[in-house]
Amino acid sequence: MAKYDVNTTTLGDLLDDPEVVGIFDKYAPGLTSNPMIGMAKGMTAAQAMGMAGPMIGQDKLDAIKAEVEAL
Repeated sequence: MAKYDVNTTTLGDLLDDPEVVGIFDKYAPGLTSNPMIGMAKGMTAAQAMGMAGPMIGQDKLDAIKAEVEAL
């Protein structure tokens, strides 16, 4: 079973894991250090990723999701 499910895990919980932060930084450098990310920490990762889609691109979001859910 996967460690994380982006549909139920909050973005804040994911950002508490350095391994996940590394995945985000790999595909979207600077995202995890952006001050605006604090506003999304209470959302599920899927909700936050949906909002970030236009800025990051769906291909990168799909890659992030796949790597996070593979942990």
